[in-house]
Amino acid sequence: MNTLLIVLLVLLGLAALLAVISPLRARNAADPNAAERLRLEGERDALTAELIDLKDEARRPDLENRAARSLRALDGLPPAPKSGSVFAPALTGVVLAAAVVGVGALSFVPQWQLAALDSGEGTAIKSALSLPSLQAQAQRGQTQAAYLAWGDAAFTAGQYDQASAAYASALRLNPKQPKALRRLGIMLLTGQGRSAPTNEQQASQAFLLVRTAAQLAPSDPESQLLLGYAFNNFGESKLALTALERYQSLDPTGREADDLIATLRASTAQTDPASRIYAANCASCHGAGGRGGLGPNLHESRLSRAELKSVIQNGKGAMPAYPNIKGAELEALVSKLEGWQK
Repeated sequence: MNTLLIVLLVLLGLAALLAVISPLRARNAADPNAAERLRLEGERDALTAELIDLKDEARRPDLENRAARSLRALDGLPPAPKSGSVFAPALTGVVLAAAVVGVGALSFVPQWQLAALDSGEGTAIKSALSLPSLQAQAQRGQTQAAYLAWGDAAFTAGQYDQASAAYASALRLNPKQPKALRRLGIMLLTGQGRSAPTNEQQASQAFLLVRTAAQLAPSDPESQLLLGYAFNNFGESKLALTALERYQSLDPTGREADDLIATLRASTAQTDPASRIYAANCASCHGAGGRGGLGPNLHESRLSRAELKSVIQNGKGAMPAYPNIKGAELEALVSKLEGWQK
């Protein structure tokens, strides 16, 4: 019985294939744009149906934009030649084919839709589609490479909870992985996929991950890009601009930070030099506002001006020495710290 059923399905499939191919060959001979027209019409209909049944309004702008692109592409094609004998046999073939390969068509639709997307959207959707298998491979193999592959796909797809879990697992195996460090740090710092940092200590620890990654891989464009974003998150415009301009020099084709760079260039003229020195040397431990992180809260310090200078230049306890901070820079920094004590 099963054999007979299989034979019937095969014959039905062949009949469907012939019913589809014959009229389409005739149509293609008369209409060189037939294949593209059919693709765009199918895309338009699928997007329209999705918009009608849409429950997540956040997706509406993207779907409407894609539907508009399909309509514009259809309008740009020359009119189809008149024909009264082509579509009835084709419709019969489509119905037959749907009966045989309906399930297979469902798995084909996502790839078919990707053809009309720009490269960024297509990459994000492809990454999202690959997540279940990559997650399973990572959890089964528990290797650094598998966790990174899962994290990269999740990050590209905007699935930041998964990306955080994957990168954290990779860092437990090897804590000196720049990409995992900087991406985990920027996600924690900005609250992507999670709640934002609730205090300066958490923010400082997240910033430290991004900064460590930039130190490990200073010539990696993404290291400088995310370092710039991190500095900007702390309001350190000059340092953010320096990192982002470095990113541009490393990747002249990169356009991600153009708007932010333009904004920072217009706003950095008035930046306090003491803030620049503090952000470059102290913020990663004491917090962006000096209220503590890995190091103590500087607002609670009661050191004299001379003592502050000595600790900065010579170090004390776990704090390293900064002998290169001297002269006018040292005076400006100490004045800033004294202002916090009052």
